[in-house]
Amino acid sequence: MNTTPKPSRPTSRLRRELRREVPSTVGLLADARDFAAMRNYRSFAFDHHDEYTDYLRHVDALLRSLAAQGIHTTVALFDPDEYADYCADHGLDPDSAPTRTRFTAELACGPALPYTGQPVEELVPLLVDAAARQATWEYAGAVLAGIGECADCGEDIGRASFERASTLVRRLVDGAGPGHHHLVCSIPTEEQQLIAVLHAEAPDEPGAPLRAEGRDQLDFVTVLAAGLALGGAGGLVLRSSTEGFHDRVHGWRLDHGRLLPLSAAAVFDAYCTDADTGEPVAPEPGVEYCPGYEVDTPGPHARP
Repeated sequence: MNTTPKPSRPTSRLRRELRREVPSTVGLLADARDFAAMRNYRSFAFDHHDEYTDYLRHVDALLRSLAAQGIHTTVALFDPDEYADYCADHGLDPDSAPTRTRFTAELACGPALPYTGQPVEELVPLLVDAAARQATWEYAGAVLAGIGECADCGEDIGRASFERASTLVRRLVDGAGPGHHHLVCSIPTEEQQLIAVLHAEAPDEPGAPLRAEGRDQLDFVTVLAAGLALGGAGGLVLRSSTEGFHDRVHGWRLDHGRLLPLSAAAVFDAYCTDADTGEPVAPEPGVEYCPGYEVDTPGPHARP
């Protein structure tokens, strides 16, 4: 009987294979201003002779290297101001690579994107947009949580508004009929303009769930609910695309907690006016500007 031990695989090879099982998170600086702020730390790898483009080139090479090793990598925005606050809150030295690593690891819990080989220049605007949507959702959620109970019936207004908004979104898409629907909701508040976008496919079977991308439906419903709960101004536009037909645009306005349909003329004016200058914009060829349709009834907490 041969008792010679079976040769084991080299330790370095085992470690490489284990490394493929460990996900990685890369913190990405959004612009030259953030890059300049991080260069104030002596332990940061880049000095004042390097440019933001140099930084992006090295990050791109790092991402490609990790992908070549079969490592799943998530990319998240690294905000220097949030990093400084984090260090102050936890009593950590900000001028330290281990501290930056710890902060970066926690970024994976926030707005982040998987790296799938796209150029780093394309990742930056996507991450900025994801961060903006997250901030909008958090603010709208805070509005709903803080609005309190109805003085008459004791019902939680935020929860009731969220349920109404969910119903309204379904009615909006059902009323538009088959096709792809692009909805934009805008709610002005005291602190910021809340904007949410939803792309949805109308289901073929009545009562089937809407087909929407990721968490976009949750974000959209939350923003619309905040507008309903606040009872102020706001607007919603729906654009529908159906094969073989012109695109159709419908519009609504928020007023005292209700979603009211706009006339075709009002939809045309809103869609064909530059929001910044107020100047008219030429109508888009092949687009029909249609009136909104009834989707809402007065809620129990509507303001007079």
